[in-house]
Amino acid sequence: MRLTLGPLQYFWPRERVLAFYREAENWPLDVVYLGETVCSKRRELATRDWIALAHELAAGGREVVLSSLALLEAESELASLRRLVENGRCRVEANDMAAVQMLRERGLQFVGGPSLNVYNHESLRLLCEDGLVRLVLGVEQGRALVEEFRASGLPLPELEIAVWGRLPLSYSARCFTARALDLTKDECGFRCIDYADGLPLATRDGQPFLTINGIQVQTAGLCDLGPELEDLRTAGVGLARIYPQAEGTAEVVRRFRAAIDTRVAPPRLGTENGYWHGTAGMALVEPA
Repeated sequence: MRLTLGPLQYFWPRERVLAFYREAENWPLDVVYLGETVCSKRRELATRDWIALAHELAAGGREVVLSSLALLEAESELASLRRLVENGRCRVEANDMAAVQMLRERGLQFVGGPSLNVYNHESLRLLCEDGLVRLVLGVEQGRALVEEFRASGLPLPELEIAVWGRLPLSYSARCFTARALDLTKDECGFRCIDYADGLPLATRDGQPFLTINGIQVQTAGLCDLGPELEDLRTAGVGLARIYPQAEGTAEVVRRFRAAIDTRVAPPRLGTENGYWHGTAGMALVEPA
């Protein structure tokens, strides 16, 4: 099983982003995903900067994938997507069907991101015909879908799943962070940069419920499939994704690397794993 670092979901200052990936160069990772997947207004790093960073990391021999936006709303965003697709070196993670079309038209192989909404083997077959060679499972998809894929008898691409981090649940044309701060989306002031791990949202009685991250809604708790790694491997999942956080990502990477290499399940530190087991995502199901 290979270990991957998913794309940064939050809006950090430019120097913090660059420092984070300079440190990540020394982590025991197999694949690094780079790029803005949430909001095109986040321009601390422009598209050309993400591409330059990707090429720099790839020059060190590591597999680097450029991730596209999950929600495109303007011609300018299509132009940025075109630059990603035509970067000339790194594979692209397509998080929207516009990206799939551009990649297919150019005959390029690609990674299918978790927001492509692949719910059955027929959809997967069509995407494989378009050039998909790896599928990152949607966050709510678990063992049952993987078993359906395997039972179909079709040749399967590589399968990847998020094993750590706050899971991206949905995207909207509205900006939830701006609304929470009584701002309009067009005049948001880029306030999500103030929330390095998103803005926590609680129920009326004070219980953690969700995390707001610009136009994205995430889980409140941290998904942790560390104890399920052997189960994932047996099911046919070949890549384990860790989503970056403001603090402690290096330790998380080392914990999962040791678990993968030794095949000894690590103690569970996160609070959620329900989706893999076919129940509510915020549930915690301890394997028998």
